Amino acid sequence: MGRSRHLKKRLWRWRSNPLRRHDDIVEAWIVLVMWAVVAVGGTIAGLVTSHAADEVFAAQRTERHAVRGVLLADTPSPASGGGARDLVKTRVRWTTADGTRRTGSALVRTGKNAGSGIVVWVNTAGDLTVEPPSATEATLESDVLGLTAALALAGLAFGTGAVARYRLDRRRIDSWDTEWSVVGPSWGRKTS
Repeated sequence: MGRSRHLKKRLWRWRSNPLRRHDDIVEAWIVLVMWAVVAVGGTIAGLVTSHAADEVFAAQRTERHAVRGVLLADTPSPASGGGARDLVKTRVRWTTADGTRRTGSALVRTGKNAGSGIVVWVNTAGDLTVEPPSATEATLESDVLGLTAALALAGLAFGTGAVARYRLDRRRIDSWDTEWSVVGPSWGRKTS
Protein backbone atom coordinates (compact mmCIF):
# COMPACT_ATOMS: atom_id res chain seq x y z
CA MET A 1 0.00 0.00 0.00
CA GLY A 2 2.84 2.39 0.81
CA ARG A 3 4.38 1.78 -2.60
CA SER A 4 1.10 2.56 -4.39
CA ARG A 5 0.74 5.83 -2.48
CA HIS A 6 4.36 6.76 -3.29
CA LEU A 7 3.77 6.06 -6.99
CA LYS A 8 0.56 8.09 -7.02
CA LYS A 9 2.32 11.01 -5.34
CA ARG A 10 5.23 10.75 -7.75
CA LEU A 11 2.92 10.79 -10.78
CA TRP A 12 1.04 13.84 -9.52
CA ARG A 13 3.64 15.99 -7.80
CA TRP A 14 1.48 18.96 -6.85
CA ARG A 15 -1.34 16.96 -5.34
CA SER A 16 -0.50 17.68 -1.70
CA ASN A 17 1.79 20.67 -2.10
CA PRO A 18 0.64 23.57 0.12
CA LEU A 19 2.22 26.08 -2.31
CA ARG A 20 0.23 24.74 -5.24
CA ARG A 21 -1.72 27.33 -7.20
CA HIS A 22 -4.58 26.82 -9.62
CA ASP A 23 -2.27 27.78 -12.50
CA ASP A 24 0.08 24.93 -11.55
CA ILE A 25 -2.74 22.41 -11.88
CA VAL A 26 -3.78 23.92 -15.22
CA GLU A 27 -0.20 23.72 -16.46
CA ALA A 28 0.09 20.08 -15.37
CA TRP A 29 -3.08 19.24 -17.30
CA ILE A 30 -1.83 21.14 -20.35
CA VAL A 31 1.39 19.13 -20.36
CA LEU A 32 -0.50 15.86 -19.84
CA VAL A 33 -2.92 16.59 -22.68
CA MET A 34 -0.09 17.76 -24.92
CA TRP A 35 1.80 14.48 -24.46
CA ALA A 36 -1.38 12.45 -24.94
CA VAL A 37 -2.06 14.25 -28.22
CA VAL A 38 1.52 13.65 -29.33
CA ALA A 39 1.47 9.96 -28.42
CA VAL A 40 -2.05 8.92 -29.39
CA GLY A 41 -2.93 11.56 -31.97
CA GLY A 42 0.46 11.37 -33.67
CA THR A 43 0.20 7.61 -33.96
CA ILE A 44 -3.31 7.78 -35.38
CA ALA A 45 -2.44 10.61 -37.79
CA GLY A 46 0.63 8.75 -39.01
CA LEU A 47 -1.21 5.47 -39.53
CA VAL A 48 -4.20 7.08 -41.27
CA THR A 49 -1.97 9.13 -43.58
CA SER A 50 0.22 6.14 -44.41
CA HIS A 51 -2.81 3.97 -45.15
CA ALA A 52 -4.43 6.65 -47.33
CA ALA A 53 -1.21 7.16 -49.31
CA ASP A 54 -0.88 3.39 -49.77
CA GLU A 55 -4.40 3.26 -51.21
CA VAL A 56 -3.67 6.12 -53.62
CA PHE A 57 -0.47 4.47 -54.85
CA ALA A 58 -2.24 1.11 -55.25
CA ALA A 59 -4.97 2.83 -57.30
CA GLN A 60 -2.30 4.44 -59.48
CA ARG A 61 -0.66 1.07 -60.09
CA THR A 62 -4.06 -0.38 -61.01
CA GLU A 63 -5.21 2.35 -63.40
CA ARG A 64 -1.90 3.04 -65.17
CA HIS A 65 -0.26 0.69 -67.62
CA ALA A 66 2.64 0.69 -70.05
CA VAL A 67 2.11 0.75 -73.82
CA ARG A 68 4.45 0.80 -76.78
CA GLY A 69 4.99 4.19 -78.35
CA VAL A 70 7.03 5.63 -81.23
CA LEU A 71 9.23 8.74 -81.16
CA LEU A 72 8.17 11.37 -83.69
CA ALA A 73 11.38 13.42 -83.43
CA ASP A 74 15.07 12.84 -82.75
CA THR A 75 16.29 13.56 -79.23
CA PRO A 76 19.61 15.32 -78.58
CA SER A 77 22.69 13.27 -77.74
CA PRO A 78 23.17 12.50 -74.04
CA ALA A 79 25.08 14.89 -71.78
CA SER A 80 28.25 13.56 -70.18
CA GLY A 81 26.95 13.95 -66.60
CA GLY A 82 24.00 11.59 -66.91
CA GLY A 83 21.06 11.56 -64.50
CA ALA A 84 17.83 13.53 -64.86
CA ARG A 85 19.34 15.77 -67.54
CA ASP A 86 19.28 12.76 -69.88
CA LEU A 87 15.50 13.10 -70.15
CA VAL A 88 13.92 15.46 -72.66
CA LYS A 89 10.32 16.17 -73.52
CA THR A 90 9.49 15.13 -77.05
CA ARG A 91 6.51 14.16 -79.21
CA VAL A 92 5.46 10.51 -79.18
CA ARG A 93 2.65 8.48 -80.73
CA TRP A 94 0.91 5.51 -79.12
CA THR A 95 -2.14 3.37 -79.63
CA THR A 96 -4.80 3.14 -76.90
CA ALA A 97 -6.55 -0.07 -75.85
CA ASP A 98 -9.50 0.71 -78.15
CA GLY A 99 -7.17 1.11 -81.17
CA THR A 100 -7.14 4.92 -81.34
CA ARG A 101 -3.80 6.44 -82.32
CA ARG A 102 -2.82 9.40 -80.17
CA THR A 103 0.11 11.80 -79.94
CA GLY A 104 1.48 13.81 -77.05
CA SER A 105 4.63 14.92 -75.23
CA ALA A 106 6.50 12.57 -72.93
CA LEU A 107 9.85 12.51 -71.15
CA VAL A 108 12.24 10.30 -73.12
CA ARG A 109 15.91 9.41 -72.70
CA THR A 110 18.27 11.39 -74.91
CA GLY A 111 20.14 9.89 -77.84
CA LYS A 112 17.15 8.22 -79.56
CA ASN A 113 16.17 8.63 -83.21
CA ALA A 114 12.73 9.35 -84.63
CA GLY A 115 10.83 6.11 -85.19
CA SER A 116 12.43 4.38 -82.18
CA GLY A 117 10.10 2.31 -80.04
CA ILE A 118 9.68 3.43 -76.44
CA VAL A 119 7.49 2.59 -73.46
CA VAL A 120 5.00 5.24 -72.31
CA TRP A 121 2.57 5.09 -69.41
CA VAL A 122 -1.12 5.83 -69.94
CA ASN A 123 -4.15 5.92 -67.66
CA THR A 124 -7.47 4.17 -68.26
CA ALA A 125 -8.62 7.06 -70.51
CA GLY A 126 -5.56 6.55 -72.71
CA ASP A 127 -3.90 9.84 -71.69
CA LEU A 128 -0.18 10.06 -71.02
CA THR A 129 0.81 9.95 -67.38
CA VAL A 130 3.87 9.19 -65.30
CA GLU A 131 4.92 5.73 -64.23
CA PRO A 132 3.32 4.77 -60.91
CA PRO A 133 5.64 4.07 -57.99
CA SER A 134 6.58 0.45 -57.44
CA ALA A 135 5.26 -1.33 -54.36
CA THR A 136 8.55 -0.73 -52.53
CA GLU A 137 8.68 2.95 -53.50
CA ALA A 138 5.03 3.38 -52.54
CA THR A 139 5.59 1.78 -49.14
CA LEU A 140 8.59 4.00 -48.46
CA GLU A 141 6.80 7.15 -49.60
CA SER A 142 3.64 6.37 -47.62
CA ASP A 143 5.74 5.70 -44.51
CA VAL A 144 7.52 9.04 -44.96
CA LEU A 145 4.17 10.79 -45.41
CA GLY A 146 2.83 9.09 -42.27
CA LEU A 147 5.89 10.11 -40.28
CA THR A 148 5.57 13.67 -41.57
CA ALA A 149 1.91 13.80 -40.51
CA ALA A 150 2.79 12.48 -37.04
CA LEU A 151 5.61 15.01 -36.65
CA ALA A 152 3.38 17.84 -37.90
CA LEU A 153 0.74 16.98 -35.31
CA ALA A 154 3.42 16.73 -32.62
CA GLY A 155 4.78 20.15 -33.62
CA LEU A 156 1.30 21.63 -33.53
CA ALA A 157 0.65 20.10 -30.09
CA PHE A 158 3.99 21.33 -28.71
CA GLY A 159 3.42 24.80 -30.18
CA THR A 160 -0.07 25.06 -28.73
CA GLY A 161 1.16 23.79 -25.36
CA ALA A 162 4.04 26.27 -25.40
CA VAL A 163 1.69 29.17 -26.15
CA ALA A 164 -0.67 28.10 -23.35
CA ARG A 165 2.20 27.73 -20.88
CA TYR A 166 3.60 31.12 -21.93
CA ARG A 167 0.24 32.73 -21.23
CA LEU A 168 0.11 31.03 -17.83
CA ASP A 169 3.61 32.31 -17.06
CA ARG A 170 2.58 35.83 -18.05
CA ARG A 171 -0.49 35.56 -15.82
CA ARG A 172 1.63 34.35 -12.88
CA ILE A 173 4.15 37.15 -13.36
CA ASP A 174 1.36 39.73 -13.50
CA SER A 175 -0.14 38.23 -10.33
CA TRP A 176 3.22 38.37 -8.55
CA ASP A 177 3.64 41.98 -9.66
CA THR A 178 0.22 42.88 -8.26
CA GLU A 179 0.93 41.10 -4.98
CA TRP A 180 4.34 42.73 -4.70
CA SER A 181 2.91 46.20 -5.26
CA VAL A 182 0.63 45.59 -2.24
CA VAL A 183 3.13 43.85 0.06
CA GLY A 184 6.44 45.33 -1.10
CA PRO A 185 6.13 48.83 0.35
CA SER A 186 5.48 47.52 3.86
CA TRP A 187 8.76 45.56 3.79
CA GLY A 188 11.00 48.40 2.84
CA ARG A 189 12.49 51.10 5.05
CA LYS A 190 11.50 54.60 4.30
CA THR A 191 14.36 57.00 3.93
CA SER A 192 13.56 60.64 3.93
